[in-house]
Amino acid sequence: MTIFQLLMLGASAFFAFKIYEHIQTLQDTEDVSAEVENIQEKSAVAFSPFSPEVLVQKADEAYENDDKLKALAFLNEANAKEPNNPDILYKIAYILEKQNDNQEALEYYKAALELDKNDALIHNAIASLYRKNGEFISAKIHLYASIEIDKRNPITYYNYGNLLVDMTRYEEAISMYEKAIQLNPEFTEAKEELSKLKGK
Repeated sequence: MTIFQLLMLGASAFFAFKIYEHIQTLQDTEDVSAEVENIQEKSAVAFSPFSPEVLVQKADEAYENDDKLKALAFLNEANAKEPNNPDILYKIAYILEKQNDNQEALEYYKAALELDKNDALIHNAIASLYRKNGEFISAKIHLYASIEIDKRNPITYYNYGNLLVDMTRYEEAISMYEKAIQLNPEFTEAKEELSKLKGK
């Protein structure tokens, strides 16, 4: 065999090896891709087999059992599965408020309100947090909005009365408490606050 033939044989062997390496790399890539897909599928199942509705139901049950952290975990998962649901955002905010995480609660309430501007309950909740923070004008704006949406909710008038007391506007507060009692004659808290003001 001549030197030229030996060189050609060596070159052929080298190219054959490179082709083999390339094929192996492609197969390895396919195997890795398949493994990644498999892991993703398992992760999706591990995330939770429950629908957002079931997760909210489980959150409600956990909250009733005074397990706020568990309730929050269920709600966060529901929110991940169904983002932009104002009811889920409201419930997350409510639990955060109960845990005294008022700033984050306010953010969730605002996000819920962006999605449902005509929810009197959300306006009421935001007003309550603003009142706690001493931001009385902002609280008043949301209570007024709540009344505009639902004029027959005694809780809103009661909350408005409390705000007006904080603002030392007692005559207006009396009017709000009276309206709350008119809508709900059994509203004990409103009666107590009204009695305090009339005794001054």
